[in-house]
Amino acid sequence: MTGPRDPRSSFSEESPVQGPLISPLISGATRRSALGLLLGTPLLSACAGVQQSLSQFSSPFSSSSPPPAQPAGPPQQATTAGTGGVKVAVILPLSAAGNAGLAAQSMRNAAEMALAEFQNPNIQLLIKDDNGSPQGAQASAQQAVDEGAEIILGPLFAQSVPAVAQIARTRGISVIAFSTDSSIAGRGVYLLSFLPESDVNRIVEYSAGIGKRAVAVLVPDNAYGNVVEAAVKAAVPRRGGRIVAFEKYGADRATPARTVAQQLGSADALFIADDGDAVVAVADAMTAAGANLRNIQLLGTGLWDGPRVYASPSLQGGLYAAPDPAGFRAFSGRYRTKYGAEPVRTATLAYDAVALVAALARTQGTTRFSSDVLTNPSGFAGIDGLFRFRADGTNERGLAVMKVTTGGGVAVAGSPKNFGA
Repeated sequence: MTGPRDPRSSFSEESPVQGPLISPLISGATRRSALGLLLGTPLLSACAGVQQSLSQFSSPFSSSSPPPAQPAGPPQQATTAGTGGVKVAVILPLSAAGNAGLAAQSMRNAAEMALAEFQNPNIQLLIKDDNGSPQGAQASAQQAVDEGAEIILGPLFAQSVPAVAQIARTRGISVIAFSTDSSIAGRGVYLLSFLPESDVNRIVEYSAGIGKRAVAVLVPDNAYGNVVEAAVKAAVPRRGGRIVAFEKYGADRATPARTVAQQLGSADALFIADDGDAVVAVADAMTAAGANLRNIQLLGTGLWDGPRVYASPSLQGGLYAAPDPAGFRAFSGRYRTKYGAEPVRTATLAYDAVALVAALARTQGTTRFSSDVLTNPSGFAGIDGLFRFRADGTNERGLAVMKVTTGGGVAVAGSPKNFGA
């Protein structure tokens, strides 16, 4: 493991949160800080788990895509939370139509919850509503930097990120966005989201480790499928495997399924990258084409995490990569206690972003939000496990490997305790 750049930057605080603590990686550091978050030291409360599907808002082409064409509500007034000296902008589509606005409200709640649980943080959140549009996001960013924001958290939609980045770069400040479209990451624009590349890398690594190296692949013919295609074609040979069949499908699943089924005899794993309804339909098409899916190891991504997959007889025993569910359950319990409602799945992103900047503001001095600090190779620990930002703005996550059962996902391999070199 690559060590932290500043191993002396540990701190101690009493945590108001009851729950599991994660031991620091640095010898002698306190175990009492459930809500600290340090370079290379996973001290953030281990809270993650999945009651709502990762695909609800974290699908690479759901939350990062424009909301449905519905009229947005009137923009909400900007608000602040906290009284610290370090100003942090939070830009969300609070007044956007439909589920997008509901998700944004939940993420704002989570951001304020992180602020409350991190004792005596020296930050103030400048919470802005972008109305779900690039124009609104740019105006919010301009207002935030004029008010002295040192870093911007958000926006959620991919089309709004470049507009925010343009403002941020003129002031030399970083953006931690929640979009899952890795094409908009870049210099000073980091994505704290669930990227399909991490899912692919983890499940391919695990399957190769259990001897499954001849992989047949079926992906949707859409933007998500294109991202997964590039990732799987790089990951399989990197792990000493080979792709024995590769097909994309659209509305017609039967023809690609027949093509792959005919080549399945030379494969020991079948990778299907899609969400619950679609992956069940693809599995059914494979069975209709004569494939015996019980004789092959099924592989998938975090989008498998949902009731349709668990209920499918064809997908039982399939493996997929996702955050360990333990943390989201603990987070959800605290959220329910505080707000009387269930959080959306991406609420953890807002929580982790605020916890991260609060810890960096406390421990890293004037370089707190610099690229060197944000891209520390040891990474950080959050509600959904380890994560680290790459220099290109994308991220890598330490994911668990889950097995499909009728009772839900069961972990067969835990998330890693640290990142390799």
